[in-house]
Amino acid sequence: MDVPHRVGVLVFDGVKMLDVAGPSEVFTEANRLGATYELVLCSVGAVDVTASTGMRISVDADAADTGHLSTALVMGGDIFPSTPVSPELAGAATTLAGDADRMASICTGAFILAAAGLLDGRRATTHWQHAATLARGYPRITVEPDAIFVEDGTIFSSAGVTAGIDLALALVERDHGTELARAVAQSLVVFLQRPGGQSQFSPSLRGPRPRTGQLRKVVDAVAADPTGDHSITRLAARANVSPRHLTRLFQDELAPPRPSTWS
Repeated sequence: MDVPHRVGVLVFDGVKMLDVAGPSEVFTEANRLGATYELVLCSVGAVDVTASTGMRISVDADAADTGHLSTALVMGGDIFPSTPVSPELAGAATTLAGDADRMASICTGAFILAAAGLLDGRRATTHWQHAATLARGYPRITVEPDAIFVEDGTIFSSAGVTAGIDLALALVERDHGTELARAVAQSLVVFLQRPGGQSQFSPSLRGPRPRTGQLRKVVDAVAADPTGDHSITRLAARANVSPRHLTRLFQDELAPPRPSTWS
């Protein structure tokens, strides 16, 4: 008999219900097709919680007492980032990271990992609406605002809400291969790999997506920190091109305004 792949799911009052339900359904559907995931819902103090919908979630364990986990998922909620992450919740994430082979955040769960210091020196993403806030609040994190999910070593992070489904599918694919992951996606009527990034849902980022990697890097940097120093000199240095060449790239691909008007 296969050893269960234990997945810890950290929840709290105000947790986004879809953040919990989406990935959970992916793993449950994978089990129907032959996988052996075991979901362990946990919270600080093993206390049942109330989700964003008002629905009660019954937990299985204290986050400090889950035992070994193959995967630990930290959910998000609309309470972040306007509400600071409590030391208890950050501590629970730290404990789970020590118990798990790999760690992942869903949506604004990235703020919990960030508060715990687990994203320092790493690349990460979160909901597009809060990417700039994450970048400003935690400058040691390289925020990728357009990514659906990011993998950096053993720590994963997903974009907003339903992107948790994309991340869960990617984890299933790593564990059981593309064929099973595709079957799960087909059963749930979702993309195995959705087209485009999350910037397509952002009103401020609905312009044409740059074709060149150099220009995409610049646009993503501005999106992650709109209030930062984005002079033509700094942007050109980030893209490793001359200011004149960067201006030409903007003219060719994005049309006015030119980047020199940002300084």
